[in-house]
Amino acid sequence: MPRPHGFAYEAHPNGTVHITHHNRPATTLNGDPAARFLTEVTSSDPQLVMARWTGNYKRGNERTARNHPRNRR
Repeated sequence: MPRPHGFAYEAHPNGTVHITHHNRPATTLNGDPAARFLTEVTSSDPQLVMARWTGNYKRGNERTARNHPRNRR
């Protein structure tokens, strides 16, 4: 699976964090979740963290789809 890319975030002084994907709004975090996100994004790979927080991450069906009869060759 390719690495996530195209994510960006803006932290605002009021504690709100806006996450975008290819310049389109993906999610907005407020309060404690925003603080946890900022801590995690600075200590790990930012693109992976933003993909996980927005829900745009592995959905768990990749192996099932690969093993489906029409995809086996």
